Amino acid sequence: MRHFSAVSPTEASDLFFRLPQPLSIDSPPTLLAAALGATLYCPGDRPTIAADVIKQAARGCVSMVLCLEDSIADSSVEFAETNVASAITALLDEPAEGLPLLFIRVRSPEQMLRMADLCGPALELLSGFVIPKFENDTGYAERFFQALHRIHREYEQGGEGGTRRLRVMPILESPTMVHSETRTAALSAIVDVTRAHREDVLAVRIGATDLSSVFGLRRSRDLTVYDVKVVSAVIADIVNVLGRPCDDFVITGPVWEHYDTSERILRPQLRLTPFVEANENELRKRLMLAGLDGLIREISLDSANGLLGKTVIHPTHVPVVHALSVVSHEEYLDAQAIVGNVGGGASASPYRNKMNEMKPHQAWAEKTLLRAEAFGVAAESTTFVDLLETSMR
Repeated sequence: MRHFSAVSPTEASDLFFRLPQPLSIDSPPTLLAAALGATLYCPGDRPTIAADVIKQAARGCVSMVLCLEDSIADSSVEFAETNVASAITALLDEPAEGLPLLFIRVRSPEQMLRMADLCGPALELLSGFVIPKFENDTGYAERFFQALHRIHREYEQGGEGGTRRLRVMPILESPTMVHSETRTAALSAIVDVTRAHREDVLAVRIGATDLSSVFGLRRSRDLTVYDVKVVSAVIADIVNVLGRPCDDFVITGPVWEHYDTSERILRPQLRLTPFVEANENELRKRLMLAGLDGLIREISLDSANGLLGKTVIHPTHVPVVHALSVVSHEEYLDAQAIVGNVGGGASASPYRNKMNEMKPHQAWAEKTLLRAEAFGVAAESTTFVDLLETSMR
């Protein structure tokens, strides 16, 4: 699989200065974490999971989560477990290169073990598990890692897939991490356990819906999560403790939960000029009617705050996230000029419009080049409008 693989070679050569790199379930974890893009959630009790996975992969989805937690009713858990396992088993007949990275969101360590047993040989299609409400104040997180290691041992001993490592994606959303009086201790415990099991963690996710629910809040399509100050404060603290270059964690953006039109209170958030210049007024209208201008703004703010990728709950969100994840030609040249130049100093950027400082911008340059591998580099004349238009056909 590869981001933008549906784009024809001719069009790709016009859009991209450098194409995204091919991805597989066995790609280096640093590349996979950066390439997750829009991670699409699918309720585990949905009757057409296998067909949905194939369809969304063909539309460009690179990562999906089959959810056994909040998206399904408590009364449906047993059915959803067998439904998910059956769907993954059915996908064994599909070419592996045509499938997205698949994760199962579980409710407990015991359910993780149960799902591994139910999947059996189909575990070879899984990239790992998603752990909700992740915290380690009482050793809760450690139990998930113990379950993961047990699965690895039994998986290998049973000859089911060799030594490929399954990984977890913790979701930071527990109330102890949200409340100001317990946040520092809770985040400290999370940092300790994730560092201790660094090889087991693919990426760290943020659960904005649960964070908001602690205060009885829900943001509208006219606002981003960064406008909800008590929630954005938590995100800032998460990035503060887990977003340090020495740890090299990818932290993904919180879910965008709107996917249809409704009455607007605030003005649209997409400037007219870029769309007029690209002769894409109709595309701008489509984005605004679908309420995707708010998503575009939130993705931009995710990036500015150190987050990469995003949880999404509707297929229309996927191409928007991916289009805005492509590295611009200007960013790429800046990163190339900076990376590895650890001797210090400063110089004008290749575009002659900013100053590049070799030491302060080093970590940014490394992250940018990794994102370039995952999503490619836009050609000098390619704008985000061009990428959006291509992605949303």
